[in-house]
Amino acid sequence: MTQIALEQGAAKIPEAKMEIPPTEQAAIDEAVAILTDGAEKWIKLAVREQIVILEELLQSTYGQADRWVREACKAKGLDIKSSHSGEEWMGGPVVTLRNIQLFARSLRDIEKYGVPQLPAAPFTRPNGQVVVPVMPTDTWDKVLFTGFSAEVWLDPEVSISQVRENQAAYYRTPIADREAKVALVLGAGNVSSIGPMDTLYKLFVEGQTVVLKMNPVNAYLGPVIQDAFEPLIRRGFMRIVYGGAQEGQYLCTHSGVQEIHITGSDKTHDAIVWGMDAAEKKKAGERQNDKRVTSELGNVSPIIVVPGPWDQKDLDFQGENIASSLTNNAGFNCNATRVVVQHEGWAQRDSLLESIKRAFQRAPERVPYYPGAEDRQAAFLEAHPDAIQIGRRGAGCVPWTMITGLDPAKKDDICFTTEAWCGVTSEVALSSADVVSYIDEAVEFCNDTLWGTLACSIVVHPTSLKDPKVKAAVDRAIANLRYGSVAVNHWAALAYAFVSTTWGAYPGHTDEDIKSGVGVVHNSYFFDRPQKSVVRGPFRVAPKPAWFVSNKTSHEVGKKLTDFTVKPSPAKVPGMLWSAIRG
Repeated sequence: MTQIALEQGAAKIPEAKMEIPPTEQAAIDEAVAILTDGAEKWIKLAVREQIVILEELLQSTYGQADRWVREACKAKGLDIKSSHSGEEWMGGPVVTLRNIQLFARSLRDIEKYGVPQLPAAPFTRPNGQVVVPVMPTDTWDKVLFTGFSAEVWLDPEVSISQVRENQAAYYRTPIADREAKVALVLGAGNVSSIGPMDTLYKLFVEGQTVVLKMNPVNAYLGPVIQDAFEPLIRRGFMRIVYGGAQEGQYLCTHSGVQEIHITGSDKTHDAIVWGMDAAEKKKAGERQNDKRVTSELGNVSPIIVVPGPWDQKDLDFQGENIASSLTNNAGFNCNATRVVVQHEGWAQRDSLLESIKRAFQRAPERVPYYPGAEDRQAAFLEAHPDAIQIGRRGAGCVPWTMITGLDPAKKDDICFTTEAWCGVTSEVALSSADVVSYIDEAVEFCNDTLWGTLACSIVVHPTSLKDPKVKAAVDRAIANLRYGSVAVNHWAALAYAFVSTTWGAYPGHTDEDIKSGVGVVHNSYFFDRPQKSVVRGPFRVAPKPAWFVSNKTSHEVGKKLTDFTVKPSPAKVPGMLWSAIRG
């Protein structure tokens, strides 16, 4: 049996070949020294000066957008002229620029009111938990994302009268009481916006200067980010370094680094906190690194399908919706759909699987640019040799892979315990007595059987919600799912992309059992004690969503959305709409 099949959690990724030479220790020391001086200046910086920096960042990042996408497409084997390059526009410059804009808006509010102003009034659920609407953030969101909304649910101990005092803790702290800190950001190597956006969070929400170590997989983006984030680098508030595990370890234990944020795997987290022999150290309680470590560490992400009166258009839309959540970025996403949960008695269960299969058949083959992808797929095939494989096979290929009919009682199935980190997804059916009990049992299955707590989705036909019992069960599911992001009818990656939402694991993990991590990022309203984000969207959307794998104009939409995000204008809306309609 292969090694990976025995490992629970995020897949252990072999280190990639380094295209840029590792930064020498002397240069790392110099970078940390500059950031140490910068941290003393940063904590004293007026909010107005931070706003100026963000305004400069908006322009300098926009100036690198074309280069950013070109370099990402080259590294991932995508034709920049093809529609599939759209995912690099939207997963790179678009969300980063949106992040910058929303942070600048919040800082303007802090300058004027003391805390970010909310787009709508908070309210309480029947149990008293506070829910804060965070999307749409403005009129433009209502135009561009018609029918979509999002909320941040706060820690149940926060009352509605305490919302303001649970925002922007750093900015409510007197300057004399702030602690100057240097943070290490270990950026993931998959989605190009992760490192830059994690950096923005540590700086503008938590008040720390940042050394960003590029992952060897995406080190090629380092020079792009260097130029995009020049306003921070020039002022001594950010530095970029290169290297693998050796350089990462040096920085993690560096006396000049006070905090660490990692987007990656639980294996890397444990190596940072406990050392290379993490399992033994955890048993003995011998922590090797006492620094605060925040993290986003992946997930075996589920989609719960609620049975309903779906017609063929519904099946095809949701089939592509599910398939697109795996094909995006060649399956190298922590929120890629890994388990589709269905009701065994639903008459259209097989029809949905056929629609998913057809969407995979139409999807282009992708370069498995992440190291070890072929071996990880092989481990899943070893456990499930009857898996459906769609696409070319052989060296350098990872076909889209579907494993159906899993046994929900087999809790140690690799599909339930291990993040595939390649183009592999699966399906399991629960033999519940009726739809209502199925929804409750699906929630229990996701919470208690699947590894991780990062993100999940639930898909439900609007007609099904007309049944009060089903609606109550769906509402109960949204509340009871122990995930940091819950999306209704769509891929939970929207919680990553909207930025006004939080992105991170469900609270409660410890360093002894870290699972999907600790803490959040994005969170543009600067909530101090969030519990989860909930994204809601229509069951079917027209025009076709730009993130769907068959969208023919995704690249056009991505480029135009980049321009619009930097400088919104009514004059730009018709052009975006025309591209969207033709998708």
